[in-house]
Amino acid sequence: MKAAVVPTVYVIDDDGGMRQAVQDLVESVGLRAEAFATGEEFLKRPRTADPSCLVLDVRLPQMSGLDFQQKLAELGVSVPIIFITAHGDIPMSVRALKSGAVEFLTKPFRDQDLLDAIQQALQRDRAAREQLAEVNDLRERYGALTPREREVMTLVISGMLNKHIAAKIGASEATVKIHRGHVMEKMQAGSLIELVRMGDRLNLPPR
Repeated sequence: MKAAVVPTVYVIDDDGGMRQAVQDLVESVGLRAEAFATGEEFLKRPRTADPSCLVLDVRLPQMSGLDFQQKLAELGVSVPIIFITAHGDIPMSVRALKSGAVEFLTKPFRDQDLLDAIQQALQRDRAAREQLAEVNDLRERYGALTPREREVMTLVISGMLNKHIAAKIGASEATVKIHRGHVMEKMQAGSLIELVRMGDRLNLPPR
């Protein structure tokens, strides 16, 4: 039997007391917690493949939390962030939220407010991981198509009829129908609309 997935909450705060308090709170509701004093420590630690989020202090000694948020984006590290700070202001919170933060909490905050934000962040990460898995699955299916089938798929989802596709690629209409059938089968598409949606998710270029 597969073990239940336990999400991880990463905590970055240079205040040891606050780090421990947040870690204890997170673990009290059955979640896993890992705490770090700096963003650099966090980057050195391999991330879990399970859902996770980051509780990040705005004021850190080497790099501010807001700058670290930007650095994570530049590195392609996607993790929902909850900011905590004792010295927040409106411009700071606006910048954080515009950059994708889930929440911006000012110390002292209620434990339940942080726990609610953590659950929201973990749900966002679960959804993002599911979408990524679905797109990766579609890419595998698309990769199984022959070059001709990919060409036919692109023309089909652009709205062209079989006879027009045949003229476009220099093949008979019967051949196009065969290629189209292979595309539907390999992509596991139950309808043209479903195939069009798959093309959108794969960002296929229109013809």
